[in-house]
Amino acid sequence: MFQDLKISKARKEDAQKVLEFLNIVGGESDNLLFGENEFKNMPVKREMEIIENINSSDKSVMFVGKIGEEIVSIGSLQGLTGRTRIAHRGRLAISVKKKYWNQGIGTKMMEELIAFAKDIAKLEVIELEVRSDNLSAIRLYEKFGFKRIGLYKKYFKIGEEYFDALLMNLYL
Repeated sequence: MFQDLKISKARKEDAQKVLEFLNIVGGESDNLLFGENEFKNMPVKREMEIIENINSSDKSVMFVGKIGEEIVSIGSLQGLTGRTRIAHRGRLAISVKKKYWNQGIGTKMMEELIAFAKDIAKLEVIELEVRSDNLSAIRLYEKFGFKRIGLYKKYFKIGEEYFDALLMNLYL
Protein backbone atom coordinates (compact mmCIF):
# COMPACT_ATOMS: atom_id res chain seq x y z
CA MET A 1 0.00 0.00 0.00
CA PHE A 2 1.12 3.54 -0.65
CA GLN A 3 2.47 5.00 2.57
CA ASP A 4 2.13 8.52 1.20
CA LEU A 5 -1.60 8.11 0.55
CA LYS A 6 -3.53 10.83 2.34
CA ILE A 7 -7.29 10.55 2.72
CA SER A 8 -9.24 13.62 3.72
CA LYS A 9 -12.65 15.21 3.27
CA ALA A 10 -13.06 16.79 -0.13
CA ARG A 11 -12.86 20.58 -0.05
CA LYS A 12 -14.42 22.95 -2.52
CA GLU A 13 -10.88 23.74 -3.70
CA ASP A 14 -10.67 20.10 -4.87
CA ALA A 15 -13.63 20.51 -7.26
CA GLN A 16 -11.64 20.87 -10.49
CA LYS A 17 -9.47 17.83 -9.70
CA VAL A 18 -12.53 15.82 -8.61
CA LEU A 19 -14.14 16.43 -12.00
CA GLU A 20 -10.90 15.53 -13.80
CA PHE A 21 -10.66 12.32 -11.75
CA LEU A 22 -14.27 11.34 -12.50
CA ASN A 23 -13.83 11.97 -16.23
CA ILE A 24 -10.74 9.72 -16.23
CA VAL A 25 -12.00 6.80 -14.09
CA GLY A 26 -15.28 6.72 -15.98
CA GLY A 27 -13.31 5.62 -19.04
CA GLU A 28 -11.04 3.12 -17.30
CA SER A 29 -13.68 0.46 -16.70
CA ASP A 30 -17.37 -0.25 -17.16
CA ASN A 31 -17.88 -0.87 -13.44
CA LEU A 32 -19.03 2.63 -12.52
CA LEU A 33 -22.38 4.36 -12.90
CA PHE A 34 -20.85 6.80 -15.38
CA GLY A 35 -18.57 6.73 -18.39
CA GLU A 36 -15.56 8.61 -19.71
CA ASN A 37 -15.91 12.39 -19.75
CA GLU A 38 -19.48 12.22 -18.45
CA PHE A 39 -18.74 15.20 -16.20
CA LYS A 40 -16.86 17.26 -18.80
CA ASN A 41 -19.67 19.80 -19.07
CA MET A 42 -20.30 20.15 -15.35
CA PRO A 43 -19.23 23.59 -14.16
CA VAL A 44 -16.57 23.58 -11.45
CA LYS A 45 -18.82 25.91 -9.45
CA ARG A 46 -21.55 23.23 -9.42
CA GLU A 47 -19.08 20.61 -8.13
CA MET A 48 -18.00 23.10 -5.45
CA GLU A 49 -21.65 23.42 -4.38
CA ILE A 50 -22.00 19.63 -4.24
CA ILE A 51 -18.91 19.32 -2.05
CA GLU A 52 -20.07 22.11 0.26
CA ASN A 53 -23.53 20.51 0.53
CA ILE A 54 -22.00 17.16 1.44
CA ASN A 55 -19.70 18.79 3.99
CA SER A 56 -22.64 20.55 5.64
CA SER A 57 -24.22 17.19 6.50
CA ASP A 58 -23.26 15.01 9.45
CA LYS A 59 -24.73 12.01 7.59
CA SER A 60 -22.72 12.27 4.35
CA VAL A 61 -19.08 12.56 3.34
CA MET A 62 -16.87 12.64 0.26
CA PHE A 63 -13.28 11.58 0.83
CA VAL A 64 -10.45 12.13 -1.63
CA GLY A 65 -7.39 9.91 -1.54
CA LYS A 66 -4.31 11.75 -2.76
CA ILE A 67 -0.75 10.82 -3.49
CA GLY A 68 1.00 14.14 -3.59
CA GLU A 69 -1.46 16.43 -5.37
CA GLU A 70 -2.98 13.65 -7.52
CA ILE A 71 -6.43 12.34 -6.60
CA VAL A 72 -6.16 8.56 -6.90
CA SER A 73 -9.42 7.59 -5.18
CA ILE A 74 -12.76 9.03 -4.20
CA GLY A 75 -15.12 7.48 -1.69
CA SER A 76 -18.51 8.79 -0.71
CA LEU A 77 -21.19 7.91 1.76
CA GLN A 78 -24.57 9.52 1.38
CA GLY A 79 -26.89 9.29 4.33
CA LEU A 80 -30.54 8.85 3.38
CA THR A 81 -31.90 11.88 5.15
CA GLY A 82 -35.26 13.54 4.94
CA ARG A 83 -37.31 10.50 5.90
CA THR A 84 -37.13 9.28 9.47
CA ARG A 85 -37.85 5.65 8.60
CA ILE A 86 -34.78 5.32 6.35
CA ALA A 87 -32.43 7.78 8.07
CA HIS A 88 -30.46 4.88 9.58
CA ARG A 89 -29.17 3.93 6.09
CA GLY A 90 -26.46 5.27 3.82
CA ARG A 91 -25.31 4.57 0.26
CA LEU A 92 -21.62 3.96 -0.43
CA ALA A 93 -19.61 4.54 -3.62
CA ILE A 94 -15.89 4.16 -4.21
CA SER A 95 -13.54 4.47 -7.17
CA VAL A 96 -9.79 4.14 -7.65
CA LYS A 97 -7.70 5.11 -10.69
CA LYS A 98 -6.80 2.00 -12.64
CA LYS A 99 -3.03 2.38 -12.26
CA TYR A 100 -3.55 2.16 -8.48
CA TRP A 101 -5.80 -0.92 -8.44
CA ASN A 102 -4.84 -3.85 -6.18
CA GLN A 103 -2.50 -1.75 -4.04
CA GLY A 104 -4.62 -1.40 -0.90
CA ILE A 105 -6.05 2.04 -1.67
CA GLY A 106 -9.63 0.77 -1.90
CA THR A 107 -9.18 -1.01 1.43
CA LYS A 108 -7.95 2.17 3.13
CA MET A 109 -10.81 4.19 1.64
CA MET A 110 -13.34 1.59 2.85
CA GLU A 111 -11.90 1.80 6.38
CA GLU A 112 -12.36 5.58 6.38
CA LEU A 113 -15.92 5.41 5.03
CA ILE A 114 -17.01 2.74 7.51
CA ALA A 115 -15.44 4.64 10.43
CA PHE A 116 -17.35 7.76 9.36
CA ALA A 117 -20.59 5.76 9.09
CA LYS A 118 -20.16 4.36 12.61
CA ASP A 119 -18.58 7.25 14.49
CA ILE A 120 -19.97 10.40 12.87
CA ALA A 121 -23.11 9.55 10.87
CA LYS A 122 -24.26 6.88 13.36
CA LEU A 123 -25.64 4.79 10.51
CA GLU A 124 -26.86 1.24 11.01
CA VAL A 125 -26.85 0.00 7.40
CA ILE A 126 -24.54 0.80 4.49
CA GLU A 127 -25.85 -0.23 1.08
CA LEU A 128 -24.29 -0.43 -2.34
CA GLU A 129 -24.74 -1.84 -5.81
CA VAL A 130 -21.86 -3.49 -7.66
CA ARG A 131 -21.71 -5.01 -11.11
CA SER A 132 -22.23 -8.72 -10.57
CA ASP A 133 -19.10 -9.61 -12.57
CA ASN A 134 -16.80 -7.14 -10.73
CA LEU A 135 -15.24 -9.86 -8.61
CA SER A 136 -12.41 -7.81 -7.13
CA ALA A 137 -14.84 -5.18 -5.81
CA ILE A 138 -17.17 -7.88 -4.47
CA ARG A 139 -14.22 -9.48 -2.63
CA LEU A 140 -13.33 -6.10 -1.11
CA TYR A 141 -16.88 -5.54 0.10
CA GLU A 142 -17.18 -9.06 1.50
CA LYS A 143 -13.84 -8.61 3.30
CA PHE A 144 -15.50 -5.77 5.22
CA GLY A 145 -18.58 -7.86 6.03
CA PHE A 146 -20.99 -6.77 3.31
CA LYS A 147 -23.65 -9.38 2.59
CA ARG A 148 -25.32 -10.10 -0.72
CA ILE A 149 -28.99 -9.29 -0.38
CA GLY A 150 -30.24 -9.46 -3.94
CA LEU A 151 -29.69 -9.21 -7.65
CA TYR A 152 -30.90 -6.28 -9.76
CA LYS A 153 -31.34 -7.54 -13.33
CA LYS A 154 -30.37 -5.17 -16.14
CA TYR A 155 -29.08 -2.56 -13.67
CA PHE A 156 -26.43 -1.22 -16.06
CA LYS A 157 -26.89 -0.57 -19.77
CA ILE A 158 -23.59 -0.02 -21.54
CA GLY A 159 -24.06 0.52 -25.23
CA GLU A 160 -26.73 -2.02 -26.10
CA GLU A 161 -25.65 -4.59 -23.48
CA TYR A 162 -27.19 -5.06 -20.04
CA PHE A 163 -25.38 -6.07 -16.85
CA ASP A 164 -26.76 -7.15 -13.48
CA ALA A 165 -25.82 -5.63 -10.14
CA LEU A 166 -25.46 -7.31 -6.79
CA LEU A 167 -27.18 -5.46 -3.97
CA MET A 168 -25.03 -5.61 -0.84
CA ASN A 169 -25.51 -4.34 2.71
CA LEU A 170 -23.23 -3.94 5.69
CA TYR A 171 -25.08 -4.07 9.02
CA LEU A 172 -23.18 -2.02 11.57
